[in-house]
This record gives sequence, C-alpha cells and structure tokens, in this order.
Amino acid sequence: MEFHMQVSLIIVLFVFGPTTILSSSSVSSNGLSEIPFKLLDFAQKPQVFDWMVGIRRKIHENPELGYEEFETSKLVRAELDEMGIDYKYPIAITGVVGFIGTRKPPFVAIRADMDALAMQEMVEWEHKSKVPGKMHACGHDAHVAMLLGAAKILKEHEKDLQGTVVLLFQPAEEGGAGAKKMINGGALENVNAIFGLHVANHVPIAEVASRPGPFFAGSGFFEATISGKGGHAAIPQHAIDPILAASNVIVSLQHLVSREADPLDSQVVTVGKFQGGDAFNVIPDSVRIGGTFRAFTRESLMQLKQRIKEVIMGQASVQRCSATVNFLEDEKPLSPPTINHKDLHEHFRNVAGDMLGIQRVKDHQPLMGSEDFAYYQEAIPGYFFLLGMADDKLGPLHVPHSPHFQINEDALPFGAALHASLAIRYLLELQQEVPLPAQEYHDEL
Repeated sequence: MEFHMQVSLIIVLFVFGPTTILSSSSVSSNGLSEIPFKLLDFAQKPQVFDWMVGIRRKIHENPELGYEEFETSKLVRAELDEMGIDYKYPIAITGVVGFIGTRKPPFVAIRADMDALAMQEMVEWEHKSKVPGKMHACGHDAHVAMLLGAAKILKEHEKDLQGTVVLLFQPAEEGGAGAKKMINGGALENVNAIFGLHVANHVPIAEVASRPGPFFAGSGFFEATISGKGGHAAIPQHAIDPILAASNVIVSLQHLVSREADPLDSQVVTVGKFQGGDAFNVIPDSVRIGGTFRAFTRESLMQLKQRIKEVIMGQASVQRCSATVNFLEDEKPLSPPTINHKDLHEHFRNVAGDMLGIQRVKDHQPLMGSEDFAYYQEAIPGYFFLLGMADDKLGPLHVPHSPHFQINEDALPFGAALHASLAIRYLLELQQEVPLPAQEYHDEL
C-alpha cells in the first residue's frame, strides 16, 4: 500500500521525536512499520507500566457484575479526566465512550469490557477481591487497564491523529449483551471499524493469536420445565414421571448435533442443569432442565433454537407430560458468532507483526466460547484477537472463569500498545483497502 509522504512524515516525526531515525526517502516504506515498536517501548516505560498495574489491581479488588460497574466506570472517567480526554456517560447504564483525535472522520473504535463474575476468588494475594462472591475471573480488569493505557499513548499523539479514536468501556459482557446496549446507545455512531482483545492463558507472552472469519461461536441459553404427575415410586403406573421424560429429552437433544447438523458446521448442545425431586421414593410433579447451544452462524443458531423447543415439547408429550421452554432472551440474549473481517485480519497481522515479529502472530482454531464483541461486528467491520500471557516462569495459568484465574501483568504493555497501534495505523492508512459501510456523518461529538 502506498501512502502520501507528507502524512507519513508528520506521524513518524511525532511518534519518534524531533530527530527521526528515518531518512525522508525511507519514510513511506519503513515509517509505518516502526510505529508499533515505538508505541510498545512507550507502554513498557516503568511509569506507564506501573500506572496500568495499579489501575488493574484497584479494579480487581472491587469487582462489579454486569450493569453494576458504577465504581469501575467512575475510575475510568477519573482517569480520562486526568488525561484531558472527552467522553460520553452514561451509555448502557455504566458504559463510557471516549474520543481522542480530530472529532472528524474517519472513526475507529477500540473496546474493553468491565464486568466481573459471580464467583468467590480462591487466589490468595495482596489484591484479592474484597467483595465476597464476586471476582474478575475473565481478565476484564486487565482489559480496562490496557484500554486506558492505549488512551494515554493516543493522547500523547492526539495532535497528529488523522481522524478520531473512539474508546469503548463496555458493561455486561458476561451474558448481559452489554455490547448491544452500547450500540443502541449510539456508541458506534460514525465508527468505521472496531478492534478488541481478550487475554489468553494458553498463548505465550508477547504473542497474539486470531483468525479471519468465524472465531468465537454464537450462543444461546434455554430452560425448560417438564410437568407430569407426582406419586409414590412403588406405584409408577399411577404417576406420570417427568424425570423419565426429561431423560429422553436430554438424549434426543444430542441427536440435533449428531444427526441433524452438517458435520462440517460445528455445533454444540449441552444440558448443564437437571433439577427435580427431593426424596428417594417419590416421583416429583415436575423437573427443570437448562443448558446452552452454540454454532458459528446465525442461521445454525436459529435452527438449533427452533429444534430445541420442538424436541422438548415433543418428547415431553410422548411421555404424557407437558413442557414450557424459555430461551431467557431478556436476561441472556442470543449472542451472535464473532466473525473477524478478512481485511482487518491483514491489518492486524501487519501491525502485530511489526511490533512482535510475524512469527509471534499465530493462527488460532475457532473456539466454542462466545464473546459479545460479535454485536459490534454485526454492525460494522470488526476484529477480535487473543493476547498471550503464558510464561513458563509462572507455571501453568488457570483458564478463564476459574476461581484460581490470574493475570500475568507483563502482558499489559503489549495490549495497550497493540490497541493504540491498530487504531493509529488504521487511521493513517485511510481505509484504502477496507470497504467502509455507507453512513451519514454526525458532528455532535
């Protein structure tokens, strides 16, 4: 890709200081590739690193669940105020949207989620969660710290940004569809593309991993009550057994994947909850089951949803029971699959390769976990990647959603610098290779 010499020279001079290490003849070919490395060097400065670590630990000590992130949001706003960064608040109850740059097109967004999980932390350390039954067990505390780190980097270079970087601090990623509420609140107005990341316990430190196309599965949840007629276990002929009906339902649900889905279209249906009966010798009146379903296309998700209801109702009827099915759409809305834009994948590889070395930019197989970043990708081109934090010196790190989950804080500068570099390079390249959605620009920012 060719770049206008004057634009590239301005950015290079600003990022690299008054005395550029590049000659004017090499700016267009080498200048852009130097930006990520220089931004990483800035993020790894002790004062910047320690500042990010301090923010992450404050948030970790005070975890808040989805749409309850009031103190976390307050901390974010205080840091943005300190840096002189304009923002909108509230969006999606506790969300914050910041703006750095010209306030004019093009716009590119970078995002962090803020919510914690309802679980008790089992890691004994100085900054353990102070809130019983709540823990940052998915790394969102680190995500917020890294996005604030990126904000600090970008603010240092604001006068030379060729457009606007939008900072999205999002609530309720863990099943609350916070991204959807952010979109409904106008967070993506004027935005052409968006980037996001997640810390990864299995990817080595100073490495990243992702892929074009489907990366994380879409997901939904269901709950069903199967009602029969209670009675004594010794005389089942006088009862209608909902436990037997529920057992047949569970077996039949597995056939949706093994016998109805294309083997090349990965899908999952799992029943993780089965509640019914309190005594050894009593057939209960009803049983409750619940579970999740996953797929990599919205079409497959909707097909699974339809068939799950049909199977539950039909199998219950076969066993002389009745059934009601609830897909919990108010509490846990259907999450679409996370599908990375193919052109943004090339942008990511170029930027991350310039920062880390292309050998440290790994391809990753699709994952059946879900990520509500996908809502953004349904609206505009988006890209999501994994940030490595595994280190042999620390030993194996536990998986997310474990009460023993830990963050390798050495990953924070990499995440901050990647956020900033992806945004700066995207604006510099003026989206010459990325198709932009047609939209009207609004100037009220």
